[in-house]
Amino acid sequence: MVPTGVPAWLNPGDNAWQITAATLVGLMSVPGLVVLYGGVMQKRWSINSMMLTFGTFSIVLVVWVLWAFKMGFGHPIGHGLGFFSTFIGKPGEVLTQSQEQGRASIPLISGAAPNFRFPESSLVYFQFVFAAITPILSLGSVLGRVNIKAWIPFCGLWITFVYAVDAFLLWGGGWFSHKGAIDFSGGYVIHLSAGVTGFVAAAVIGPRLQRDREIDAPNNVLMVATGAGLLWLGWNGFNGGDPYFAGAAASAAVVNTNLCTAVAFLVWVLWDYVTGRKPSLLGGVNGMITGLVCITPAAGYVNGFGAIALGGIGSTIVYMSINYLSRVRPFRNVDDTLGVIYTHGIAGLAGGLMTGIFADPHMIQAFGPTGTTAGDVTTPKGLIYGNWTLLKWQLFAGLFVIVFSAVMTFILLKLVGIFVPLRMKEENMEIGDVAEHGHEVYPSDVPSLGFPGGSTPGLATGAAGAAPSTA
Repeated sequence: MVPTGVPAWLNPGDNAWQITAATLVGLMSVPGLVVLYGGVMQKRWSINSMMLTFGTFSIVLVVWVLWAFKMGFGHPIGHGLGFFSTFIGKPGEVLTQSQEQGRASIPLISGAAPNFRFPESSLVYFQFVFAAITPILSLGSVLGRVNIKAWIPFCGLWITFVYAVDAFLLWGGGWFSHKGAIDFSGGYVIHLSAGVTGFVAAAVIGPRLQRDREIDAPNNVLMVATGAGLLWLGWNGFNGGDPYFAGAAASAAVVNTNLCTAVAFLVWVLWDYVTGRKPSLLGGVNGMITGLVCITPAAGYVNGFGAIALGGIGSTIVYMSINYLSRVRPFRNVDDTLGVIYTHGIAGLAGGLMTGIFADPHMIQAFGPTGTTAGDVTTPKGLIYGNWTLLKWQLFAGLFVIVFSAVMTFILLKLVGIFVPLRMKEENMEIGDVAEHGHEVYPSDVPSLGFPGGSTPGLATGAAGAAPSTA
């Protein structure tokens, strides 16, 4: 029985799950990455990293509802533009009453998949939290020197000219989706583009201070563990929400996500033992993140054995990359603060390519409603099931995301740099949070440290307020 005032097309269960999944993904950024970044950075950069994360989350939402959502998931920008009509959607706002109450759909694929059974506002928010976390992940590459006054406008431009294009091409019915490339929940659109963007940004902005690179120790490992745990469980919404229906595909995606992550964590620890290293929490977190990223493009397309394979192979690839590939050019010449190019860029590419290998045609179609079986729709078939075409288009799509993200990031950073310095002032980099934000993460009210009795340290504007802040 449909409740009074609820449209007949709206399924309360699907809508409730979609909003819940979106909230889980949002928690991965706020507070997940806020806490993780705040804990993994040195003490004098903790406030700055958390402020940058909150700022990124905020600017993306404003840009998303004013024009970017429609660029990624709306009607093509123009049918008379040939190839470019399948490249990007037409900008438009999603703030009017009729749009908020209307039924969600993605125009170019509505013929191949049923209209969603929740309002457009649910789809807008669900896709927003995906968009928001992408530049927040890239942020991890430039912590400790990026100017917040440059980073915030850059993120608004990047979402418009990079993320929206990738989203339309692979998710919004654009060119790569028509060719058969798949990305279940953002291995390419989110993680590969974030890794490449962060790497290019780190190269353009330049390295941290030498002492920051030499003493690169977290200020609070418990915060790191808490943030990592929020990422792991929040990923249930990340991959579990992308079938867009509260059905069997969502359940399979959630199980695959956790299975792949557990295997990747264990394999990472195993490699530590094999190579004579002591397994550390930070290393284990890298393994965990690698598993989460690798399964993201494949979560609803592979079976449990495929999820195990992605976890083991992906963790091995990224482990070797972060420990050995990092020693060769160009990786050794770029100060990627948190190694985003490895745990997100390389892991996202590896997961996308392995999707082309392990995609199981017997899995329930991702966009199918509850009860849909694989025999009713066309499902992706990987190389081990006799189809090499999917792997081919996975490769082409991955290469496009790499090149496009790199070139556009470089251009946008140079553009922003004309108006605002991309890099903090050197004197502020020496001091840290107190110089940038007026307070520090672990303030002291001891008068002997230079603060007036009873005042909040870090709020002083003179040298006395800056003196206690050390790495």
